[in-house]
Amino acid sequence: MSDPNDFVAEMDSNARKTPTRIAFITRRTSAQVKAADEEQIQTYPEVLFRAAVAIEVLAIALVTVSLLFNAPLEGLADPSHTPNPAKAPWYFLGLQEMLHYFPPVVAGVLVPTLVVIALVVIPYFNINIEAQGLFLKDRRLRLRIFYFVALALSLFLLVFDVYVAFAPTLLVCALMLLAAHSSPESPSRLRRYLASKPLSYWIMTWFLLELVVLTAVGTFFRGPGWSWVWPWRS
Repeated sequence: MSDPNDFVAEMDSNARKTPTRIAFITRRTSAQVKAADEEQIQTYPEVLFRAAVAIEVLAIALVTVSLLFNAPLEGLADPSHTPNPAKAPWYFLGLQEMLHYFPPVVAGVLVPTLVVIALVVIPYFNINIEAQGLFLKDRRLRLRIFYFVALALSLFLLVFDVYVAFAPTLLVCALMLLAAHSSPESPSRLRRYLASKPLSYWIMTWFLLELVVLTAVGTFFRGPGWSWVWPWRS
């Protein structure tokens, strides 16, 4: 009778049937060990079934909303009467709000071009692969860079009187300062959370806040001649 602890080299992928195996690892192969045994493998047809269920639920929700609420459509377009203000679709109102402050070349060409270039170029840089907190290493140097960038961006917004974009910038800068003076061992759960966030988190947070604020201002706070109006006034 053979010893059950003997190692046997054989071809088998069922870990439950043959829990003891010998792995032959070549130079270009990395050993991978899974700590947990997954009850369900995310592959065909499980993933396809879940995607189909999500699509059906979303379709039912959209049909329900369309039956309960009318679409906010205006009357037929009249070429002899241009509405004032002429607003773009909601997903372009942030860009239209920027055109109110900056020259058309800056808001309509330079900024979108820089955003597209950044989205293409940034993934090619291996920056903070482990997604560590921004201020956990070289805190003094990174704080100096942060102060310089925050001051330059704030002055740029104030020079062009972009106060609606200045407020989200101040909020993100305040949260980043709180993160800089926090650590993963802080007693506060919020400070631990902020201290663990990398640079990409802060950039994306600032971008989303700016987008939401500019879109909200262009939608609810702009009247004839793109002047500032309160939403509760006609």
